[in-house]
Amino acid sequence: MQASPEPPSWRQISLYLLTLGVLILCGLLLKPFVVAVVGAIVIGIVTEKPYLWLLARIHRPNLAASITLLLVILSIVVPIFFLAQDVGQQMTDLITGLQSERTQQHIVDYLSEHPALAQRIELITNNIDLPDTARSTAAFLGKHFASLIGRSIGAITQIVAMLFILFFLYRDRDQAATFARSLLPLREREATIFLERMRGTVYATALGRLAIAALQGILAGAAYWVLGVPNALLWAILTGTMAMIPAFGAFLVWVPVALYLGFSGHWLKAAGLAAWGGGVVSLVDNFLYPVMVGPQLRQHTVAVLLSILGGISLFGITGIVLGPLAFTAAATLLDIWRSRSGAEVVVPSSAEL
Repeated sequence: MQASPEPPSWRQISLYLLTLGVLILCGLLLKPFVVAVVGAIVIGIVTEKPYLWLLARIHRPNLAASITLLLVILSIVVPIFFLAQDVGQQMTDLITGLQSERTQQHIVDYLSEHPALAQRIELITNNIDLPDTARSTAAFLGKHFASLIGRSIGAITQIVAMLFILFFLYRDRDQAATFARSLLPLREREATIFLERMRGTVYATALGRLAIAALQGILAGAAYWVLGVPNALLWAILTGTMAMIPAFGAFLVWVPVALYLGFSGHWLKAAGLAAWGGGVVSLVDNFLYPVMVGPQLRQHTVAVLLSILGGISLFGITGIVLGPLAFTAAATLLDIWRSRSGAEVVVPSSAEL
């Protein structure tokens, strides 16, 4: 008869608790830099092939990592910096415009010329003071915009930390891969499958989802510019950002813009934007998603939507990547358990996504 295992001693229990406490402490220390760490990992995976191409020709990891990092700065960080400056200026102009007496008077005059619309708004808003509401809304936006500007130093710190981590991810990629494998309590083949699926999720989210969202933002921005929408660049970037949410993200931006055009008396332009938004901008997601994102994530569209929304709610902007990664990890681990138990593993095909 096989002897039963001895219960853990107090030393073993203390070691478990000490290890758990140290891991929690490390997690708390890394929490302020989650954005930097996630950003470095995503960029490192996406730009891995250019780095390997350089390394194969230079044969010096430090130099290859430095050149690749410089290319990332010139092609990603610098354009985003100038774009953020432009968007910030447009937001400042927009908030200043909302706070001006002329804009508030224009709203009151427009509602005076359309009493039926004014009555409906008054009924919905329960007799609120429209000028006071406009003023309060502008003050609210101005307060939070000022807070956003105040966090600019934190954003710069995150970027510097991200670039620092990214350099060492390039140079020490083999050590990083070995360390990641050592953390997984899986067999060699299972660890390979797990890491490959996680890598595929990052590719799909960072390249596929981002490319689709960028295309939707460009298409919507072209329509805003042609139709003469004020601050067209700002609304185009907002459309692209919201389009990271699959299925209906872009809809949340171009519909209010179309309503703005309609309430401004440009109903023909509003109809044109609605037709373009519904027939082109939003449909791009449905056509390109199964090709660029679905096969890599191996998840249904509903699961991807919930993972992104839940990730954003829990982690903020990094949830766009962390949410799908969590779902992919869960699905892969369940497949591993089924494989170990001898059950058949069913992986959805791209046609079912």
